[in-house]
Amino acid sequence: MDHTDRFTGRQEDYQAGRPSYAQGLLDWLETLYTPPGDFAAADVGSGTGKLSAQLLAAGFRVCGVEPNRDMRSAAESLLGADPRFTSRNGTDRDTGLPDRSVDFVTAAQAFHWFDGGAFARECRRILRPGGQVYLIWNIRTDAPVNQALAGLFRVHCPDFRGFSGGMAEDDPRIRAFFGGRYEKRRFPNPLTLDRDRFLRRCFSSSYSLREGDAGYPAYLAALEDLFGQFSQNGLLLQPNETLVYAGAPAVEAPERSTY
Repeated sequence: MDHTDRFTGRQEDYQAGRPSYAQGLLDWLETLYTPPGDFAAADVGSGTGKLSAQLLAAGFRVCGVEPNRDMRSAAESLLGADPRFTSRNGTDRDTGLPDRSVDFVTAAQAFHWFDGGAFARECRRILRPGGQVYLIWNIRTDAPVNQALAGLFRVHCPDFRGFSGGMAEDDPRIRAFFGGRYEKRRFPNPLTLDRDRFLRRCFSSSYSLREGDAGYPAYLAALEDLFGQFSQNGLLLQPNETLVYAGAPAVEAPERSTY
């Protein structure tokens, strides 16, 4: 299934509302790849360049691979002046990168959209010997505000399948991608959101209703009510962590994802 257009028109909300990833993740990568400037990463499903920007700041060379034109253009506007950054119109199954051209691959908030088997094959093709893949998500923890938000989405957003596309922790698709052999790490990444950023983070999701959709006024009112219920002094603390799975892509291709 082609999900390329699901984020068309959402790039401004995505860039403004989506959080960066925990600094602990970048610190860890820097211990694995030293000095960072000697290593190149392919950030597949790079969107507006959230993780790409952090990898560049850590000193890595980065190629952002993103099929959605709006999202890719936002990343290019943000990062294009950095000579260590390149951008490609590519997918999980066809990045357009040369064979054995990168040291590691990242997929941040993206693997749940991928064809796992095709992505594993593409990673094996573009990775240099010994290269690793990092599947990364910002995860809303099981806190009351996050439970309430999930319930709100279930009521108002017909396309909602759960946060992160319904990808469970240690999901069978993750295990299959790595052939069951991977390292898992989690890094605290709590978020403090004002009203505008809270709303824009919600609106950035592929399942979110948009202005003009049937039910949008009730949806917006429910989001406003939730923010008022859980915020203090105009700020909402949203428990969150960055969850990372790291390893080599399996030689045997896993089954195609149904998402």
